[in-house]
Amino acid sequence: MTPFFQNKTNRVWFLLAAGFILFNIWNVIYNIPMVPDQHWAQKIFYVHVPSAWVGFLSYFIVMIAGIMFFVKGHDKWDDVGLAAAEIGTLFMALVLITGPIWATPIWGQPWIWEPRLTTTLILFLIYIGYFMMRSFGGHAERVRRYAAALGIIAFVDVPIIFVSVQFWAPEIQSHPQVEMASQPPGILIPFLLSLGIFTIIYTLMLKFRIHVIKIKNRNVADV
Repeated sequence: MTPFFQNKTNRVWFLLAAGFILFNIWNVIYNIPMVPDQHWAQKIFYVHVPSAWVGFLSYFIVMIAGIMFFVKGHDKWDDVGLAAAEIGTLFMALVLITGPIWATPIWGQPWIWEPRLTTTLILFLIYIGYFMMRSFGGHAERVRRYAAALGIIAFVDVPIIFVSVQFWAPEIQSHPQVEMASQPPGILIPFLLSLGIFTIIYTLMLKFRIHVIKIKNRNVADV
């Protein structure tokens, strides 16, 4: 199988993604206006929220791959599901790291057991269990089926996380309930730009990881 970056298109997208990352860092630090009551802590928003978006998108792909695995029975969907689960969990870990960094100066402590944080942590732990099952679950075909089923079931938590700020009573939660559409252009446009850049980076990461998994599976089959 041809190495991933021997493909000219992949090299171009890698260089574009690297350039977008550097531009986004520069833009967030120097161009985006400060929010008066949050100051520098607010800058984390442009990493925290896009990371959450990419994590949820990746878990959606895990769910779709799981459904397709049961429908088609082809191992390529297991490869897609595994790659998406790994990258989604990486970004979800970034969410759980950047969240407390933001919360410490704003809430006065890094963690509060409020609904959105708790449901996000639950989703992260479900996927830790997912990887443990894939590592120690026994027979390969059975593990693929169990992983596909768990990926489908786990996605139920994603819409719960999304609507948690409206679903539970306001007095038991601390997350800001801000409508992005109502934000001034100086905040909204950089936010959408960061969201797009993270999506591009994620797409390249997913393609690369699927490529690596296919090579690994082929090497195992050849042994």
